[in-house]
Amino acid sequence: MRIFTSLPLVLLLFVAGCSSLKQSHPLLPVAEYEKMIVGRLDADYVGTDNCVSKCHKHDKTTEFFRRSVHGEQIKVETGLPLVNCESCHGPGSLAIAKIEENKELYGEKGDKCDTSMLLDLKHLPPQAQSLICLKCHSAASSPSLAYWHTSVHALNDLSCSTCHKLHEGPQQKVSDAKMAELCYGCHPDVKAQFSLFSHHPIQEKRMSCFDCHEPHGSAQQKLLKGVTQRDTCIRCHMEMSGPFIYEHGDVMESCLNCHSPHGSVNRRMLNSAMPFLCLQCHTPGHRSVLNPLTKPLYANRCTDCHSAIHGSDTPDNRGYGTLRK
Repeated sequence: MRIFTSLPLVLLLFVAGCSSLKQSHPLLPVAEYEKMIVGRLDADYVGTDNCVSKCHKHDKTTEFFRRSVHGEQIKVETGLPLVNCESCHGPGSLAIAKIEENKELYGEKGDKCDTSMLLDLKHLPPQAQSLICLKCHSAASSPSLAYWHTSVHALNDLSCSTCHKLHEGPQQKVSDAKMAELCYGCHPDVKAQFSLFSHHPIQEKRMSCFDCHEPHGSAQQKLLKGVTQRDTCIRCHMEMSGPFIYEHGDVMESCLNCHSPHGSVNRRMLNSAMPFLCLQCHTPGHRSVLNPLTKPLYANRCTDCHSAIHGSDTPDNRGYGTLRK
């Protein structure tokens, strides 16, 4: 009996606890959270000019920053969101507070700041490093960043700084000239494929990985651009897109059924040499294949006759598509 009388009291306490959890707690400005990460709530933001005027160690880095796309946003008259050193490194007042007093600790000339008072970016988890960039770029940059957290790069512990070296020069984006070598660092198998006989002109600098892939994330597999894999290819190969009256079914489904996109030992980046590529789907019942007076099977190329292999608008005598031009 005593158990039943105490049950309403327990329920009342439970409901009261849940109601307190539902109370709204306003979010603090991002700057306040950065102070918490630094571990010093008494740190304050002093501006880029105050930082670099005392810390000459970073003069070259400051010059790179001023000439970059981020540096343009320091100018208030542009109307762009303010971006400066403290946007990434956190409040800098404590880092420069004792430069003149601690010459022996921070440098003979007293020109080195105490970086332990800034955000320890190198030792933050990759996801936290990316969040520092995403606090601005998720709302004011490429729409593809909406896929970043579920992208294969983010899931493999890559961060923005893995590819973007903001202090090595005013060029903040990865240039086309450096992009291939950057990607090859993690994808050596792809580098080998681009060295094969037939390949997309990456090594010739006429294309870049970014032409087909979206490194920040995509709704497709392999971080491909476009809605479908075929849509990625017809961005450049529009003559193959149709629509055709007589379509080659497998070709309309996926270009990868026949082609190796990075490179192949066969002409036109085919997965196999003809006629063996075609015979994977088409049984060898063609009269030119079975006729002993014709060339051997391995010497025939189906495209010698079926030249419109991606689709045709020309019917044959039976009303079927001939896939011929």
